Amino acid sequence: MFFLIGLGLGDAKDITVKGLEIVKKCSRVYLEAYTSVLTIGKEALEEFYGRELIVADRDCVEQDADSILAEAAETDVAMLVVGDPFGATTHTDLVLRAQQKGIPYQVVHNASIMNAIGCCGLQLYSFGETVSIPYWTDSWQPESFYDKIAGNRARGLHTLCLLDIKVKEPTLESMTKKKKEYMPPRFMSVSEASHQLLQILEKKRSGGEGSLAFTEKTLCVGLARVGSPEQKLHAASLTEMSNTDLGLPLHSLIIAGQLQPLEVEYLEQFLSKSYSLEEHAFS
Repeated sequence: MFFLIGLGLGDAKDITVKGLEIVKKCSRVYLEAYTSVLTIGKEALEEFYGRELIVADRDCVEQDADSILAEAAETDVAMLVVGDPFGATTHTDLVLRAQQKGIPYQVVHNASIMNAIGCCGLQLYSFGETVSIPYWTDSWQPESFYDKIAGNRARGLHTLCLLDIKVKEPTLESMTKKKKEYMPPRFMSVSEASHQLLQILEKKRSGGEGSLAFTEKTLCVGLARVGSPEQKLHAASLTEMSNTDLGLPLHSLIIAGQLQPLEVEYLEQFLSKSYSLEEHAFS
């Protein structure tokens, strides 16, 4: 059997009872460390689970998936995933491959950022399409997520922005070498994401675009380390968010749409002193 087990967002104890029982009985247990990371290390998980974990980095997940599934054809194998297993298309692909090979599988769900963002008080049913904001380079500066934000805002919906992480990313210089060299891990902050959004805004204005998806004054919510004891939330204008330090990763950013009275009341506790929700206009 191949098991995909969600770990939740906080610490080792966030795994479900069902998930923990499966981990203890499997012959091999992989910890997927590509699409997201926990705020604690592998060692803390091993101590709580009472067994060794095999770190599955990007190369392992993308290139050796068939080998992992071949093991699952002979014995019980588990893949541990931060958040919920279906929070990334990578894991959907693993399930499809298992189906194609006739390998039985089971999914154990858990909390993910997709539902835990409700901790800021914005109602989940008022969110539109989720977007991902990638790190820009000198030669690659995609803006396709802007149109999705615009579509959400046109309908008065909030937008959850998932921020880029770079774990075991090969350097450009080593791509042509036999031995890969890797860049240091990077985790996009709400400040970095906001800076990129402001740059897009300036480009749209310079290009003469009349109706903008958001402005410098648009209300945003920054979230850091959701689900952990060190969770931090801050609500402010996009400009202020670009100068906000929420500390260690992981971060997420919400671009607010139209606010309901209950959302306004709840957001007050995280709101910047320089931003008044009473004066907030849908801008």
